[in-house]
Parts: sequence; structure tokens; C-alpha cells
Amino acid sequence: MSENTADEVVLRPVGRVVGGRSEVRDDDWGPVSAVVRLDAAQFGPDALAGLDGFSHLEVVYHFHRVPVEKVETGARHPRGNTDWPLVGIFGQRGKNRPNRLGVSRCRLLRTDGLDVHVQGLDAVDGTPVLDIKPYMAEFGPLGATSQPDWATALMSRYY
Repeated sequence: MSENTADEVVLRPVGRVVGGRSEVRDDDWGPVSAVVRLDAAQFGPDALAGLDGFSHLEVVYHFHRVPVEKVETGARHPRGNTDWPLVGIFGQRGKNRPNRLGVSRCRLLRTDGLDVHVQGLDAVDGTPVLDIKPYMAEFGPLGATSQPDWATALMSRYY
């Protein structure tokens, strides 16, 4: 195994999304149920011990269906909507990001062996999962949050 350098990060998925949606769509993720299935070659069921004490998870995954040539590095109109301002790729959560990483908070329904049953995970069937973390309220933002009106409009039907 090669040693990672500051210019290179090599990740091995901890599992994959099974079920849920098969097509990529932007909205209506709230009712979608899926399973994050851990890689049995790397993990046993004990890797999930204690996870079921949490109501929500943070799942880090790879947007594997975004072709490298579709990656954005500058500004664009979110979802191509010219009614919204040009926003840099780091000022939005689009899937065409430089490292094609997604982060989602979802409800934990239950664990079963190597399966983590979730609801509201905005990743499609087959998505490589890079990490699973329990959501702890103390990791939420401190103080009030704010966002532009376009972001509120964009998210109005997301979940």
C-alpha cells in the first residue's frame, strides 16, 4: 500500500448504497429508504455497535456517476437556473464538485448485520460510501445560521 502524500488522497469505500433510487434526481429525497451495506471484506457487524442509539447519521459518499469532464471549478447558476445568481462551486452543494464528494444527513431506521437502513439519504443505488458518522447535536452550528434566498428556494422540495 502506498503512503498518501499531501497531493494525493486515496480512499477505499466502506460500503455501498443498496436500493433507494436508481436515477439521479434533485428533489423529493425525504421518503426514500435505502441501505448502506458495509464491505464484509473490511468490517464485521461490530463496526456498527452503538450506532443504533442515534436517530440520524452523516454519510460521506462519492458522486460516482458524475463524469470527470463534467466537474465544475468556477461559478455557475445553481441547477442551471439563470434566475439565481452565479455562485462558485464552493458556495453551493452541487454534485459536479472537484472531488465529487457528497455529505448527507439522514434518519437511521435500524442496523442489521452489516446493513444500515436509512431514510432521506440523497445517494443512488450503487453509490460508494466513504464514511458513516453518527449525527450529534453538538456538531451542529453554533448560533444562528443564514443563507441566501436562492438556496432556500432550491431546497424547498429537496426533502
